Amino acid sequence: MKSNLDLVDECDNFPYPDKDPKAHFALLSSLYTLVSQNGTPIGYLLESVFNSLVKVPIKLKGELEDISAWVPPIRTPAPPSDPSPSSSTEAQRSALVAGTTAYWREKKTFKVLDGWRDELYPVYGPGNELLFSVERSASALLGVVTYGVHMTGFVRDQSASFGIRIWIPRRAKTKQTYGGMLDNTVAGGMATGEEPFECLVREADEEASLPEDLVRANAKACGTITYIYIRESRAGGESGLIQPECEYVYDLELPSPVVPKPNDSEVEQFYLWTVEEVQSALGKGEFKPNCAMVILDFFIRHGILTAENEDHYEEIKRRLHRDLEFPGPHKS
Repeated sequence: MKSNLDLVDECDNFPYPDKDPKAHFALLSSLYTLVSQNGTPIGYLLESVFNSLVKVPIKLKGELEDISAWVPPIRTPAPPSDPSPSSSTEAQRSALVAGTTAYWREKKTFKVLDGWRDELYPVYGPGNELLFSVERSASALLGVVTYGVHMTGFVRDQSASFGIRIWIPRRAKTKQTYGGMLDNTVAGGMATGEEPFECLVREADEEASLPEDLVRANAKACGTITYIYIRESRAGGESGLIQPECEYVYDLELPSPVVPKPNDSEVEQFYLWTVEEVQSALGKGEFKPNCAMVILDFFIRHGILTAENEDHYEEIKRRLHRDLEFPGPHKS
């Protein structure tokens, strides 16, 4: 059985400099850093990704500044002493990224691009401005922060421990990523230009057939969780890609007559489980890694996971809210 700390380790598995400095330094030494126009780090690339980037025709990818970083703007960055702003636009930078990732897809350079979604994810610059957008399936190749929403739906039941039962969906076995694993009641990625709550409303309908008016009136924002995930085979595509993420977390108390139902091919079925049933599934490793993190956050906020019953309580709390060094709305 996995402990709660094991579940955190499985998702937030990028080494911490204070906890394991040797592993942290070794991993950073093997990565290339993606930087913005002014040199602000915005992502981590594997050496294999960088080597493939070098081979992309320059008319598609723009200029390589040097062997340690790729600068998306068309123009070579000005020296730090030159305050001149970039002449490139977000649209131009996005076009360069799109050209690069489409080239990789055409050449079948990376297996992760087999999951091409035709969805764009935002990448932010040093002032939290939109720097460029990137195809969702390619975001992990650039190691940039991605954003999503996760909601836990529950019902009141005084006959159950802690007075609640939780709606847990099982992902369809046919999904390219984490097929057959357990998920949060509603979850999904945020596209460029999409606000967290509007993303939640959309996903609640698509994944759980929850009425829009019910979600808008009753869903409660509960902050965010942040972590850095080193992808493995269940995520689809290449293992080892770096994936920093920020998830906007919501709770939704549902009236007992409302039953979430699959509305697309992504969810196989929903279970209404007691806290103990959810804990058992967590211990068996049945949850998608970041969904386990959201459940632990829910347990902490609802007084189910406490310092009295969890030896690693403070560490778990801290690591559910990891500091991401890259810019973006999570810094706001």
